[in-house]
Amino acid sequence: MIASSKMNGIRQVFRAVAAVAVALWAMAASAGDGANLPGGRFMLQAQNGQVVTDQDFRGRYMLITFGYTWCPDICPTALSTMSQAMDELGRQAEQVALVFVSVDPKRDTPARLRDYIEHFHKNFYALTGPKPLVDKAAERYKVVYQVVPAADGDPEAYTIDHTASVYLIGPDGRFRIKFTYNIDPEIMAKRIREIINGGS
Repeated sequence: MIASSKMNGIRQVFRAVAAVAVALWAMAASAGDGANLPGGRFMLQAQNGQVVTDQDFRGRYMLITFGYTWCPDICPTALSTMSQAMDELGRQAEQVALVFVSVDPKRDTPARLRDYIEHFHKNFYALTGPKPLVDKAAERYKVVYQVVPAADGDPEAYTIDHTASVYLIGPDGRFRIKFTYNIDPEIMAKRIREIINGGS
């Protein structure tokens, strides 16, 4: 009887440990799935010279894309699309911060970003920073970029191939949806409105 009681006790402990292990595994798997989504912490410098982090956008939606001011077509298209979508949203646009992160910190100074972003919606934050911080932000938002040297060898005339997606991040800092850079602004606005109205 004593041996049997001890065995029962051991089995109960084993079941408890196994249950904890399964719970921890499920939590880890869930965290891993989240880690595969775009989004996360960053600390960069805005066009006004102020330090900005992802925490500054908590409580608002954040529509974010990466690029550079010398970009000939994709970036102007993406920023124009985002701007037009905000116009479509009307007053709800006040709930959305627009963020443009430069992957060209060498040339895109805060002053240049300030002049550049003035051509787009007033809700825009244009961010730059030391390359390691830009790289970390790009990595967390699943953005890949690569400098392409100029054909004539001019070290200042390079272009940059980069991911052109636009990401909507929720007020809680979590990823909501990804848009193509050239999506119809009305469709972008409609989807953002649905997400805002749904409280997600």
